[in-house]
Amino acid sequence: MRAIWNGAVSFGLVNVPVRLYAATTNHDIRFHQVHEVDGGRIRQKRTCSVCGEEVAYSEIAKGYETDDGQLIMLDDDDLASLPTASGHEIDVVQFVPADQVDPLLLDKSYYLEPENKALKPYSLLREALRETDRMALVKVALRQRETLALLRVRDNAIVLQTMLWPDEVREADFPVLDNDVEVRPQEMAMASSLIDSLSGEFEVSEFEDDYRKAVADLIEYKREHGGGRPAPEETAAEDTDDMTDLLTALRRSVEAAGGRAAETGSDSGSGSDSGSDEAPAAQESAPAAEAEAPAEEKSTRKKSSSSKSGSSKSSETKASKSGSSSRSRRKKADDESTDEKATKSA
Repeated sequence: MRAIWNGAVSFGLVNVPVRLYAATTNHDIRFHQVHEVDGGRIRQKRTCSVCGEEVAYSEIAKGYETDDGQLIMLDDDDLASLPTASGHEIDVVQFVPADQVDPLLLDKSYYLEPENKALKPYSLLREALRETDRMALVKVALRQRETLALLRVRDNAIVLQTMLWPDEVREADFPVLDNDVEVRPQEMAMASSLIDSLSGEFEVSEFEDDYRKAVADLIEYKREHGGGRPAPEETAAEDTDDMTDLLTALRRSVEAAGGRAAETGSDSGSGSDSGSDEAPAAQESAPAAEAEAPAEEKSTRKKSSSSKSGSSKSSETKASKSGSSSRSRRKKADDESTDEKATKSA
């Protein structure tokens, strides 16, 4: 086991250095949510219910919604102003009879291991609790929060049992239990006889989790009879964590800077060799370009003048054709008038 906390039990002038270990563990068989088609793991993304966008962890704040619908936001400065407990001392408040502790108040269990030099005071406290049949009510700071706890004896170890605060325990408020029910003596005798017939010593090792065993047997059966397949390799997903984004940006910047440095070095090396050859060629090509420019302008003017002359000739041709057609129509009209006069005179 690995210690999760260290400190000291303090009662009176006695101080017992101890280490804290989790006394329980969870053996439930946990399943992954996978895609039925290809077996890929299902990933949950942090999305905003208002805008629908994925939210980075650095943008997540703490908010408390009141009964009247108001949202109270708390930032890091607000949380830092709260009282926190960071001591490493288990302070004994009082010793109480074991039968006065309601098991409903008990929460998590931890073992206390003494340091080598503290074995004697540890043993003294353990045997005193066992002899007097009492528990030590203590206050302890775990995860920066002070909580109530009990010190009780289990075998040769002292167990620290954290407790719920009184307002965290609900009352059994069932009106039906307030109704009066008459129980006859014969019924009570039969119930007591049934209890006596089922009485026995409590041996927790005689019991096991049948459901967990059935699930484990089912998994093993499917594995042996071809019900399994190789787990797929996950593709690299984009990480929205700020530190990862920063490292990625820095790495890309370094790569880009190295590439530009290499390109600059190659360009400067080639320029020192070919610069003297390319400059005269550029100077020689400049007059040729200047000489070609007037030729292109002359060719352009010639084309434009020829197009203008062609268009003027076309206009003259159309005008001459329209004039000749007008003269022919007038001549035909004169001929028809002369013929009509000759007919009348005859």
